[in-house]
Parts: sequence; structure tokens; C-alpha cells
Amino acid sequence: MIATGRPDLPGAHIAHPGLDGVSHRARSIIATQLYNAKEPMTLFELQAWLGHRSPESTQHYAKITPNNLAKAYDDAGYFARNVRTIEVLVDRDAATSGAAAGEPWQHYDLGHGFCSYTFFEQCPHRMACARCDFYLPKESSKSQLLQAKSNLQRMLVSIPLTDDEQAAVEDGQAALDQLLQRLADVPTPAGTTPRQLTATPLPIVAVNKGRPART
Repeated sequence: MIATGRPDLPGAHIAHPGLDGVSHRARSIIATQLYNAKEPMTLFELQAWLGHRSPESTQHYAKITPNNLAKAYDDAGYFARNVRTIEVLVDRDAATSGAAAGEPWQHYDLGHGFCSYTFFEQCPHRMACARCDFYLPKESSKSQLLQAKSNLQRMLVSIPLTDDEQAAVEDGQAALDQLLQRLADVPTPAGTTPRQLTATPLPIVAVNKGRPART
């Protein structure tokens, strides 16, 4: 086996017989494929295959693909614990005609009502709706007209939870009360705070664990 580079330096490698003359980029592509294969090599197996003296050198070659990273999160239960999905009704006519610039065109289903705030995922009250001006009760005539539209597209969106939101969803009323107390003086998207609104904030009930299923 012929040494390549500077074998006296940390991380220098000894050439694998099948890799003689292979460019650095090609080695990286091959290593990534082997590391992300259906029956992948471990980092240390890949280190031996590449002829690296140090696993730190191998890490530069072995890059995990987005699909495998997502699978690792799934296997670890990350999405089930920290992500919820919620259905959103998209008014396709309003979105394509340009009317969306002046009127709501997406409506997040909270279970007891809809939220028409465009950036719902960023709303601090997303897990405990303060019922600001963007809120539409399901029993209202406006809500019933919305649901009767034939051009609605139903989609699922992912909502990552903060630690407080996760506790409020899973740990019961005491944790929810703590979240509501913390948000009492945090402005809603409409500008008012829950303390200024007379209505009692409502927890979102139409959420599911994990991300939307892949099709």
C-alpha cells in the first residue's frame, strides 16, 4: 500500500487499492453514497475503507443526506414530540386572482374556529388562540360560508413547538394555564394583548403529532 500526501501529518490517509488516482470530489461522492446506503458503512468502517488515519478526516467525506437526516429525526421520535400538524384551508380563487392581497386566503383550522393570519406559524398564541380580529368562530355565518366554498384546497402544515407549547399540549391544564399567563401581555397579530381582550383564550384542539405524511 502506497502512502499518499503527508503521512506524517494528522489525518493523512493511506491509499485504498481501488481509489488510486480518484479525485477528492469523487472520493467524497463515493463515501457519501456508502454512508447513506440502505445497509450503510459505519464511520469507522468508512475510515478504514478510505485509509484515513483519523475519523475527523472521514467526517469531511461522509455527509448525511437530508432524507437520512429526516429519518434519523423520525427514528428518534423528534417530530412526534416537537412538531404538530394543522389543517389549513386555501382559497385558490383568491390566491390566483390577486384578491389575496386584500383579503384572507388561507384559514388555519383550530378545531373551534379558523385563524386567517398569514404568518400563523410565527404567532406566539398559535397553541392557545387569544381570539383576536383574525379569529373566526366555526359557528359564525362567515365561517359557514367559507367552508361551503367549492374552490378550497385542504393542506397540512407543520408547526414546531416551543418547550412551553409542548408542555401545554401534553401535560394538561396546569401547563396550559402557565402558558396563558406567560402570554397574557404578549400582543396578538391584531395588536391587542390577551389581557386586553375579554374573551378567554382557547387551546387549539385540531392538531396532530408529527409532520404531514409523505405521499
